[in-house]
Amino acid sequence: MKTALTIVFILICIATIVLVLMQEAKDNGLGSLAGSPAGETYWSKNKGRDKKVLLTTICIILFLGLALLISSKLMN
Repeated sequence: MKTALTIVFILICIATIVLVLMQEAKDNGLGSLAGSPAGETYWSKNKGRDKKVLLTTICIILFLGLALLISSKLMN
């Protein structure tokens, strides 16, 4: 059982890393001082971002839960 949970834990770790790397920065640095181009609004820039943030949050919650479960004395 512990081996199976460890494999799932590793897969969740990899998924979390990939999801974090796929996310774009919240700002454009100094380029945002001049204003954004006319076609880009707040809603168009953040349209696909909500799903990535939700998936990242779910992965982190699973990561913490499995880390506590694997390290607990119940699994030994």
